[in-house]
Amino acid sequence: MSNSYNSPDKLRQKREEMVRYHLERRGISDPRVLEAFRSIPREKFVPEARRNRAYDDCALPIGEGQTISQPYIVALMTQQLKVEAGLKVLEIGTGSGYQTAILAKIGAEIFTVEMSKSLTNLARQRLENLGLADQVKFKVGDGTRGWEEEAPFDRIIVTAAAPKIPLPLEEQLADGGRMVIPVGSRRSQTMTVVIKKGPGNFERHKNISCVFVPLVGVFGWDG
Repeated sequence: MSNSYNSPDKLRQKREEMVRYHLERRGISDPRVLEAFRSIPREKFVPEARRNRAYDDCALPIGEGQTISQPYIVALMTQQLKVEAGLKVLEIGTGSGYQTAILAKIGAEIFTVEMSKSLTNLARQRLENLGLADQVKFKVGDGTRGWEEEAPFDRIIVTAAAPKIPLPLEEQLADGGRMVIPVGSRRSQTMTVVIKKGPGNFERHKNISCVFVPLVGVFGWDG
């Protein structure tokens, strides 16, 4: 990455262009979401060799077969989740920690689960460097099982593709809570919003097509 790209002014410009062209023009309007995207340095969440593409509207590999999702998809999921300060949020798939940071910046209390210990450690360090780690609890394990001892959750966000909605996540969602999860095949999914109206009573709304890495676990792929 060149010195000109590394400069704070250039990075701020790139972040603002990302918000203006990739988010606002595509319907992201929640001011809390937009402010979080303006504040969180996405270049800190991608490998050094790919930081010149940190503000491109595309997914980027982060190692171990995982990716950091494109900014628009992260913003869309966050907006659909209707996150507010103080809400208790379960995130399945910590990955790079970028989505975690966006949620924490809005003011939510985050419980994030990741199967990879090394990715968890990297994400924890990034959140600590940004002063956001105090709002986040990390767990290494099978995200399809949720985090039962910390349930219920006001919001659940799943950043990997599920063949179907994992039953433990439905059970751990609070009444009146919302879940955003990509559901479908390994190659193509539909973003799905789940609203829990009461025990065993769910509304499901499908919207855009998307492509995520598989959600692996007992209640996901290869379970």
